[in-house]
Amino acid sequence: MNLKRIIAFVAIIGIVVAAIVSYYVYNKAFVPNTKFSEEEVYVYIPTNANYEEVKELLSPYLKDSNNFDFVATNRKYAQNIKAGKFLLKEGMTNFDIIRALRYNIPVKVAFNNQESIGKLAQRLASQTEPDSLAFIQAFTNPDFLAENEFSEENILAMFIPNTYEFYWNTSATKVADKMAKEYRKFWNNERKLKALNHDLTPIEVSVLASIVHKETAKVSERPRVAGVYLNRLTTGMPLQADPTIIYAIKSKTGDFDQVIKRVLYDDLKIISPYNTYINLGLPPGPIAMPDISAIDAVLNAEKHDYLYFCASPDNPGYHAFASNYTQHQVNARKYSEWVNKLGINR
Repeated sequence: MNLKRIIAFVAIIGIVVAAIVSYYVYNKAFVPNTKFSEEEVYVYIPTNANYEEVKELLSPYLKDSNNFDFVATNRKYAQNIKAGKFLLKEGMTNFDIIRALRYNIPVKVAFNNQESIGKLAQRLASQTEPDSLAFIQAFTNPDFLAENEFSEENILAMFIPNTYEFYWNTSATKVADKMAKEYRKFWNNERKLKALNHDLTPIEVSVLASIVHKETAKVSERPRVAGVYLNRLTTGMPLQADPTIIYAIKSKTGDFDQVIKRVLYDDLKIISPYNTYINLGLPPGPIAMPDISAIDAVLNAEKHDYLYFCASPDNPGYHAFASNYTQHQVNARKYSEWVNKLGINR
């Protein structure tokens, strides 16, 4: 066999070997390797997860874990694991999967109308990696409170109900810092000036807004309700807000899940800084997380001479307003007869 034939033979062998290797690699890296029927699924990789833990998380979604392991090793994925939320699509190859696991997808976090920091923490923990205890500790950290001029009693005022974007694995501390930044952004000069015109601080506006929010679900009625409470504050009357009594009961029992539809006479005697029947002025903190419409209702409160209101049997969901106590007694009697007829005792 002459040299040319040897060279040609070796070249052919090389081509065959290269083809086999290429085919082998192709099947490992570029053939679909998902086994879920949905169009897409999300995988959540915890902070500090190792490669074995990631493989275990992915195994329900892979046809062949060994093929994935081959590509992951060659792509040095084990040395570059990222925590977070990752999107896998049906029909992805191992090459696609590795690439997807390097792109942390933000999550949209929403919360509103929470009645306590504990409830807020539970809500956030259901949408992100940190647990509720981590959030409680971050939100009540003395240094954090001092830096942002809040207390444990009024910290709920810092959270403006909305939808926010975070990475799933964002720490509770960074979430707290983000919320403080959003609070400062919300309280722009225009809103601060309106608060000052009512002789209120932004925190006090949120406290009053939380009461307005609980008094009526009708956004159109909130400026009028806010006007009543501002009139009472101006004249030195106690707020006498039933929602604060309900909050005082829940706070005292620690049960924020209980449903209280009717405030009884004996409830008005509860000893609590949130009892606005026996304490003048605003309670020490929000009784719930007011939404933006309630905050703006206080800032843009309706100007009138009403000092009283109660739920209206003639217009369910709304209230009957009165400028004097005599008219209020008429309205209140109609309401009392109505709830008695409905059999609402608590």
